[in-house]
Amino acid sequence: MVRKYETVVIVQPDLGDDELKGLNAKVTDIIATMKGDLHRLEDWGVRKLAYPIRKSARGRYYYVRFDGDAALIAELERRLRLDDKVLRYQSVKIEKETAAPAAKAAPVETAPAAEAAE
Repeated sequence: MVRKYETVVIVQPDLGDDELKGLNAKVTDIIATMKGDLHRLEDWGVRKLAYPIRKSARGRYYYVRFDGDAALIAELERRLRLDDKVLRYQSVKIEKETAAPAAKAAPVETAPAAEAAE
């Protein structure tokens, strides 16, 4: 059964361009070999972490949005766990696409106008 997933990966902030391209290729290769459908792979840049992880106060964030099955998630997380450059990762199943709620219109007060007309 194909489901929608998103994964956020935090890697070491001081990686070179070749290592970052290798990590991107690794993730896209895993998704492709497990017959998944990659929608997005975004680099969110280097940000300050809430707490130090492996004595690192900063980390580079990556966002991955894809469709796949449970075997794909298991393989992706297994490979990320084995990679020393990855500090943390989290995968989340998306239940359904959520849209921003529309702004509610202010209710119109008709009672005072009706009383004034009488």
